[in-house]
Amino acid sequence: MKIILASASPRRRELMRYITEDFEAVSMDCDETLPDNIEPIAASEYLAVLKARAAAEKYPDCIVIGCDTTVICGSEILGKPRDRAQCIADISKLSGRTHQVITGCCIIKAGKVSSFSEVTDVTFRKLTQSETEAYADTDEPYDKAGGYGIQGLGSALISHINGDFFNVVGLPVGRLFNELKNVGADITDRPTA
Repeated sequence: MKIILASASPRRRELMRYITEDFEAVSMDCDETLPDNIEPIAASEYLAVLKARAAAEKYPDCIVIGCDTTVICGSEILGKPRDRAQCIADISKLSGRTHQVITGCCIIKAGKVSSFSEVTDVTFRKLTQSETEAYADTDEPYDKAGGYGIQGLGSALISHINGDFFNVVGLPVGRLFNELKNVGADITDRPTA
């Protein structure tokens, strides 16, 4: 059964190749409005289910994967910064603190829905204002939740992480591999050369 990754993210597509080469990535448009009363920790999984359901309507005979990543600082969800000022504000909130990166994943196979969330704690070192501004002046932060990329220049902002590195990039590779095997996806045992 064909696997569909409902994601436009080039990072997710690259990470999905660690699980299998045999998938198709598609971009899905769906309403990503969160309910007013949703807990921040549940937001990613909620959106992942929405994305997977939208893709499953279009690809009913496939295994569909939907994903969404959020960055939570305290009780606030930090999205993709819309401009330099917001990027500086968000990175300043993260400076010297531990926050959570949550990736929600949903798998739909033959109408059966299963979903999970993976949480990684990320601690930023205490940043100077000039370091924060210098990072905001790069192109890197503006398409990433929380305004930073752990796999790029943003790695220099981080003191340490507790959990799955790939989850922070946008796809919890090990957990998703196991969940796909649990639903009977025809993926070979990895690694391969």
